[in-house]
Amino acid sequence: MKVQKVKYYACLDQVTSQEVTSYLSKLDGFEEIDAVNWPDSYPLKPKSKFKIARSSSAFFIHFVVNEKQIKAIYSNDQDPVWQDSCVEFFCQIPGSKTYFNFEFNCIGTCLATERKSRTEDVNPLSPEKMSQIKRYASLGNEPFEEKKGNFNWTLTVEIPFSLLGIDPDNLPASIKANFYKCGDETSVPHYVSWSPIEVENPDFHRPEFFGELVL
Repeated sequence: MKVQKVKYYACLDQVTSQEVTSYLSKLDGFEEIDAVNWPDSYPLKPKSKFKIARSSSAFFIHFVVNEKQIKAIYSNDQDPVWQDSCVEFFCQIPGSKTYFNFEFNCIGTCLATERKSRTEDVNPLSPEKMSQIKRYASLGNEPFEEKKGNFNWTLTVEIPFSLLGIDPDNLPASIKANFYKCGDETSVPHYVSWSPIEVENPDFHRPEFFGELVL
């Protein structure tokens, strides 16, 4: 199981999303999203990595991606962004029977739910809660059809602890989590994870294979 320390940076309480991107990009400790769990069917592994840090009230995640095709046709939150060029953060709080999935295409459009499994008790976050998820995408936020070439893009997101039911004054010692890079409806579909997933077919909704984030 992968384990990653989430460091606290006081300055993150006061900076803008764009400033966060610059700050996090200069830090050491990036983790690779490089587990190709289904190599026979989906061998593509775009170069993808992330850095996660925290302020006193939120997680900050900075994704860095290099890939040969990019796509972002969805621009409304809760659209099926996993079909675009997508990065994802799933997490589970200790003692909870549910987990959260936050999925972002490369222009920052987000799908987010709390659920028990891929199909059980799926509860999308409300528009009010979605508005609290801050995003800064290097590609901007205008949708576009697939492009082919050699593309580098970043996405920085801020997820308040309050959306996860975490008390900022009483943080758990750790939470379970995984990070993903996918693109179900791109010209070359791919399904890559940070913590490896040991099931027969692509399925990111497997909390039993989450890694650990130490707070």
